[in-house]
Amino acid sequence: KLLSLGSLRKELADSLSACRVLVVGAGGIGCELLKNVVLTGFKNIEVIDLDIIDVSNLNRQFLFQKKHVGKSKAQVAKESVLQFCPTANITAYHDSIMNPDYNVEFFRSFMLVMNALDNRAARNHVNRMCLAADIPLIESGTAGYLGQVTVIKKGLTECYECQPKPTQKTFPGCTIRNTPSEPIHCIVWAKYLFNQLFGEEDADQEVSPDTADPELSWNPADTEARATASDQDGDIKRVSTKDWARSTGYDPVKLFNKLFKDDIQYLLTMDKLWKKRKAPLPLDWLTHQKLGKILEVTGTGLKDQQVLGVAGYCQLFSRSVETLRSMLADKGDGAELVWDKDDPPAMDFVTAAANLRMYIFSMKMKSRFDIKSMAGNIIPAIATTNAVIAGLIVLEALKILSGDVEQCRTIFLNKQPNPRKKLLVPCALDPPSANCYVCASKPEVTVKLDVHKTLVLALQDKILKEKFGMVAPDVQIEDGKGTILISSEEGETEANNCKFLSDFGIRNGSRLQVDDFLQDYTLLVNVIHCEDLEKDVEFEVVGDAPDKAPTRSQEEGKNVANGNKDSAEPSTSSKAPAEQNDVLIVDSDEEELSSSTMDVRMESGGHKRKLHDAETGEASAKRQRLSQPSADDDDDIIVLD
Repeated sequence: KLLSLGSLRKELADSLSACRVLVVGAGGIGCELLKNVVLTGFKNIEVIDLDIIDVSNLNRQFLFQKKHVGKSKAQVAKESVLQFCPTANITAYHDSIMNPDYNVEFFRSFMLVMNALDNRAARNHVNRMCLAADIPLIESGTAGYLGQVTVIKKGLTECYECQPKPTQKTFPGCTIRNTPSEPIHCIVWAKYLFNQLFGEEDADQEVSPDTADPELSWNPADTEARATASDQDGDIKRVSTKDWARSTGYDPVKLFNKLFKDDIQYLLTMDKLWKKRKAPLPLDWLTHQKLGKILEVTGTGLKDQQVLGVAGYCQLFSRSVETLRSMLADKGDGAELVWDKDDPPAMDFVTAAANLRMYIFSMKMKSRFDIKSMAGNIIPAIATTNAVIAGLIVLEALKILSGDVEQCRTIFLNKQPNPRKKLLVPCALDPPSANCYVCASKPEVTVKLDVHKTLVLALQDKILKEKFGMVAPDVQIEDGKGTILISSEEGETEANNCKFLSDFGIRNGSRLQVDDFLQDYTLLVNVIHCEDLEKDVEFEVVGDAPDKAPTRSQEEGKNVANGNKDSAEPSTSSKAPAEQNDVLIVDSDEEELSSSTMDVRMESGGHKRKLHDAETGEASAKRQRLSQPSADDDDDIIVLD
């Protein structure tokens, strides 16, 4: 007869108390997971989280109380969990898991890693570290009522990056600056404006009218000439938005009239833009100031769910500018503010600026709650979902520690029962993808770019770090000389940053060997020179076309690519609107089906989808379709927990 300790066999209970495990993230899922881990019998636990506790966390992250606001999540979580099991040995790190201190040897010291993260960059990094250390990783994520847990084991299962992922949704600059047509365009513009005025200026986040808009010309030659002219100073001394704002003393009235009157009047002179669109309506501060005492309010309920009138948003804009001006002054010369959805003045500013722009372009204005959800890329987190997913993580961990990795499953939590009355649907884990540029035996990718226009710095930051998830890449050109293009050692190759790839002899067919020693990861990059990329597209990864769907015949029996660019969403249907890809309904519970050969249908209208990454943990699954009632479409939102 087997000896048991509680509900566990003695051998397994002993294994739990002896093994070291790492929990990455102490937020919504992390709080539930840490509680489960200590109560299950794990004794040696390390937890890492860079975040501090915010008041908005308290409704679901039960290890935290109001007195903890502003403190380290990892440290407070440790202290709270020790009340459940004082004998546990818990180490807390208030740090980023991407810190070089947490190298491959650090990961090798654990028998198991459990992810409870909320961003893709960290997920990619932990995936690679666990592959390099050859230890099992349990990945997880939630999106509202939906959730997922999966197991990643080197050589046995797909890794987190085996399937292409959707990237953050981006919009053409001319749409944001000249012709917004959706509330999200105005919200993105308002966030850009915050950075231009109070934060770190970014040339890609310009908010003034775009005179290089291709719609202003009817032939390519005119478009090219206009674009070239916009980059030249001529007789005009160009001043940055921040410098101009400083010169006014951040005067709210001058800012208002410049942004919502003068710039709009300038847009109206671009008459070709308005031949088939409704022209914008400039606002005047004095006109609406007279209406200031008449504050129209629509909507009932909480204050954040109400929509003010134009006069109300004029006043909110003025107050928020004055507050942010004071905050900037308190930080001293050269200081910058960082936009945070949980910072009231910053949120007031974006709410006011976005709504005023919506009004100008004849859109229905949004409540502060709605704008916060869209600007912060949030799907409301639900404590119960986090609790269920955390429980499933521990169940998969017990299988791994029992030596039954083959019995592990990808498990989906659905919003509604499937035809078999199941909310939890397990499916078999997929084997590694032979074409994965992370876990294949010899990772290799092909990138299209213009070698005469692509800077070395862009290769490093936008391609290697942002696209391919590296932390500290070293790049060597395979030119027979071993030319070092990029070095992770500070100061060694910084002089190369502002040079073009062609300056180093890189041309069509060149090959670059890229190494990230922190991740113990090597990638071979094949370069294809291309001068006719689409407007605003700096590079393309060949074969990485997540927004192009395979045909039905191609889908059968094959893995479905799960992804699209920081971020449009994943799709297995080319006709589905991109903004409806955040959630899925799983309809089958047959374990013999793999996680990449089952059909899914979106709850928001019946389009086939795969469980999207953002912060959901991104499944690579298809599921049998089941019609569901239409849900409201939340523009461009990404999951929080």
